[in-house]
Amino acid sequence: MSAPILQFGTSRFLLAHVALFVSEALERGDAIGGVSVVQTTANPASRARIAALSHADHYPVHIRGREAAGVVDRVVECRAVRNAWATDTDWAAIRRAMIDDVRVIVSNTGDAGYQLDERDTADLLSNDALVPHSFPAKLLTLLNARWRERPQDGVSIYPCELVDRNGDALRDIVLGLARQWPLPELFIRYLQEHCVWVNSLVDRIVSAPIDPVGAIAEPYALWAIERRVGMDLPCAHEQIVITDDLRRYAQLKLFFLNLGHTWLADQWFSENRASQETVLQAMNTPRVRSGLETVWHDEVLPVFSAMGLQNEAETYIDSVRERFLNPFLAHRLSDIAANHREKIRRRILPLVEMADSQSLPLTQPRLRRLLVANNLLLDGEEVSRSS
Repeated sequence: MSAPILQFGTSRFLLAHVALFVSEALERGDAIGGVSVVQTTANPASRARIAALSHADHYPVHIRGREAAGVVDRVVECRAVRNAWATDTDWAAIRRAMIDDVRVIVSNTGDAGYQLDERDTADLLSNDALVPHSFPAKLLTLLNARWRERPQDGVSIYPCELVDRNGDALRDIVLGLARQWPLPELFIRYLQEHCVWVNSLVDRIVSAPIDPVGAIAEPYALWAIERRVGMDLPCAHEQIVITDDLRRYAQLKLFFLNLGHTWLADQWFSENRASQETVLQAMNTPRVRSGLETVWHDEVLPVFSAMGLQNEAETYIDSVRERFLNPFLAHRLSDIAANHREKIRRRILPLVEMADSQSLPLTQPRLRRLLVANNLLLDGEEVSRSS
């Protein structure tokens, strides 16, 4: 079977979310085809997953949790992956697939995935064997190879990184790099007019890997996709939502689930709590649980109430609380705490700015203290993002 979906990232999240959606859709004939997984970093764990995927036609996803008042505890075999490549050793195969087969690109490259690398220059385009360093440069180089042989055939690009309007953001970075090199205006128009850059939001707690490849995940899953003219969907799935109001989904997830995770991680950091502590253990600590509930209800919910979304937000809080109390997932706070300051900047600072912009009678003392402690607020003002 062909592999028209090119997935950048080997994370356990993608393996238990996008690739699993495609696998389940393939069984019903509702997917455009299989997935080629691409490792973009030198991370040893990613390399081990690529090696395992190269030697197996399936991997397990263990779904554990509560759903509709019942217990879910089942193993699903994901059979969507057709190729497993690393950019440093398989660049020629990736490039050929991009030219011949790819219709959809999916990415989840981590918090630093959109950063450029000064080592990447236009010289990459004169030597097909050279491998770019940054993900935007890899993507630009592959799209340029596609354009040179198929100038009318664009692709649909679905970033899954937790970046506001991630499709627009990635498009602008790639376009900026294309102009910087500089590349022909015809190619610039190809990127703008033939490629569809889709904003999307993913939501699923994937708490642990299964070695050598696989994952443990909760039953809840959502892939919210902003409707774009001409986009090519990778599959149809009951947990995919096509919407004209992606911002609503994004704000609920960011400021309740993601902010909640980061709040718990900050308490773990500041109190030097046990290294293996999980979200469940934190939620079963009355003082920590009470602090999070207070943040949700006193410092976050009023912002949503001012936007006319109180009922929806209250319902979402209930769902997030249930997910945090999932007794079957060992979601470690040490994992959540990776890139902690950057997560605070993305997940908490915008919420405080929203409250200020709405002139709400809301002091948000706990969130503001957290920002000050991480040098993101100083005397009530935001510290420069370059700090």
